[in-house]
Amino acid sequence: MIQIHRLDGCAPTPLAHYLKALGILRLVAEQADPDARGWWEGERFMLATRLDRTDLESFFLERYQPTPLFNPWGARSGFYPDGSEKSARQLLDAITKSPDKRFALYQQTIRVVRSVIADVSGNSKPKDNDRQRLVLALRRSIRGPSEFWLDAVTAILGGGTEISIAQPAIFGTGGSEGSGSYTSGYMSAIDQCLLRRAWDHAIGNAMYRATDQPRCVWSQTLGQFSPDAPTTPWDLLLAFEGGCVLRTIVCSRNTAGSQRWASSPFYMAPTSYGYASEARLDEYVLNKGKELPGRGEQWFPLWSQPTRLAEIQQVFGEGRANTRKGRAEDGWSMLRAVKSLGVNRGIREFVRYGYQQRNNLATHFAVPLGRISVEDKSSPKLACLDDLDAWLPRLRREARDAHAPARLAQAERRLGDALFAVTQHPDAWDRWQNVLLALVGIESVQISGSGFTPGPIPPLRPGWVRAADDASPEVRLALALALQQGGFNGADARWWNSVRRHWLPLDHKRPSQFAKSGTIGHARLQVGSEVVMHGRRGTDDAIALVGRRITEATQHGGRRLPLLAVPRTSAQAADLASLVAGELDLDRTLALARGFMALNNRDWQHRPLPPVQPPPHAIPDDAWLVLRLALLPWPIKDPQGAEIAIPTDPAIFRRLANGDAATAVDMALRRLGAAGIHTAVRAAALPPETARRWAAAIAFPISQTTARRFVRRLDPRKED
Repeated sequence: MIQIHRLDGCAPTPLAHYLKALGILRLVAEQADPDARGWWEGERFMLATRLDRTDLESFFLERYQPTPLFNPWGARSGFYPDGSEKSARQLLDAITKSPDKRFALYQQTIRVVRSVIADVSGNSKPKDNDRQRLVLALRRSIRGPSEFWLDAVTAILGGGTEISIAQPAIFGTGGSEGSGSYTSGYMSAIDQCLLRRAWDHAIGNAMYRATDQPRCVWSQTLGQFSPDAPTTPWDLLLAFEGGCVLRTIVCSRNTAGSQRWASSPFYMAPTSYGYASEARLDEYVLNKGKELPGRGEQWFPLWSQPTRLAEIQQVFGEGRANTRKGRAEDGWSMLRAVKSLGVNRGIREFVRYGYQQRNNLATHFAVPLGRISVEDKSSPKLACLDDLDAWLPRLRREARDAHAPARLAQAERRLGDALFAVTQHPDAWDRWQNVLLALVGIESVQISGSGFTPGPIPPLRPGWVRAADDASPEVRLALALALQQGGFNGADARWWNSVRRHWLPLDHKRPSQFAKSGTIGHARLQVGSEVVMHGRRGTDDAIALVGRRITEATQHGGRRLPLLAVPRTSAQAADLASLVAGELDLDRTLALARGFMALNNRDWQHRPLPPVQPPPHAIPDDAWLVLRLALLPWPIKDPQGAEIAIPTDPAIFRRLANGDAATAVDMALRRLGAAGIHTAVRAAALPPETARRWAAAIAFPISQTTARRFVRRLDPRKED
């Protein structure tokens, strides 16, 4: 009969309790019930086995065979005669001399370890390269469950004369933490629980958090696994047994001579974003005032279906930090890497832990950084993030350079937070807008001359528009401004007529790169006079854009405003009415537009995804219509097909941008009258700030259909 055990003593946090759940499942499956299954339900671990509670507790008290753990390459291992080894040596001797059969494997392993030490270092503590040779010899000699331990704490990256050993952060530095030894603490727990049997009363508390048993506290702690928390030797014993499930492998790319690296399950470099208490220092270790790379972070899965040990080991075996584009180097790329694995394996979420330095600078502890949900997050919108795969690692390296400015590091962390949020809520338009604004924040730093090596935002697919669309006029107008182009002498299709060149100094030959001058390693941005948008105020940027285009048209002998809408992106009359009336956020509109400027225009032509359109009935103020019709990129065609030519007078826009709406409207009326358009509008008097907002509205392109509608509004005789 199957018994279901609610192990309230095993929770996702702290890390010791999570590992304790793995340890209980592993030991029961390997030594008592091969059909045992485990899963997470809420904040507790569930165990299904044929053992009832009495049998389960009896198994651990009477029959459980501890996994032989050792670290003769580290501190206080018990294998050497040094004074600092005394306590560990006594514990090792006690295990060796025990007549209990449950220690037979441990005793055999100790004999093998001592034999290897004698061969490698002559029974003396190894130093320098001898330590690597010792680890290599142990891996060749040790068999049985201790292989799990060796896989959890070491990985051999090289061979021959150049032996390199990697030590995953889960057990400190190969089973040691500073001058302390995890294996010494493990043997002390064995002594207390299995040799002396002094903690039989605590086994129920360790598993069930039983209220009918006294809560006893051990004098020792679990180190980084449960810092400063009350514990029992059973907690340590079972947690270390669970840690052996996290086996490390060596990875490399499929090329000759490629670099090899140790890959611990769901482990990556430290990432200081995606959680509330984030700080830049979380990514580093301080050593004598110097910032060294931190120990990183690791994610631990919470699965909701009853699962056998072999399947859990397979999940951890597959839990390598690799994405479709390569190795996951930070938290957000790890999040994308585990999405499909979570869906396929029934994992509902991950507990995120960071191995962070304590205030004493000598030790570390595993800090829970939050939960990462991966279930039901298979939104097709997430495919948009593929556009950033190649660019983000370059940006991250640039932002973490020793000479990188603080502004760049802060902007990169804001982007990381936004990416974390959007992967957790892929159907929330506000999260996608935050990503776009964070990307623009990166470019805002780059155009100041810092961090431009990765290049500007890479080309984005049209799906970004649909993902960020909140059906607001700000999004529609941002898209209209961002994708518009304009040519001189009929060269409308040339890329350099994109308005993006007025925001970023782009290379004319390679539009995906910045324009730079100087030599490699000493390059500087080459900012020309065409860059007029500075990202401070939306009104100023929009006015500067129109003013620059009029100037360029004049330089080329043109008498039009060269700003043409891309199909399905022209500004709608209702949105322009809101803008002219001051009813929308122009700063946010221009910020979103700077993000939309990265959209791949060629892809848009083939697969446009325009945002939701507004109701068609609203129309801007008649005086603004006069100004708009006087500043067009093309002649208007009347119903008979004849062209109504209205040449652009740069003075009209200059007057309006300077706050003189009355003169601007008067000049525009004369232009329209000369073209045969007669209107009831005679004059306009506006505050200077309103006049500037009207000037900014000229930056948003309209279609010929909208222009004809404006003509009919001003001059009803043009209806026929």
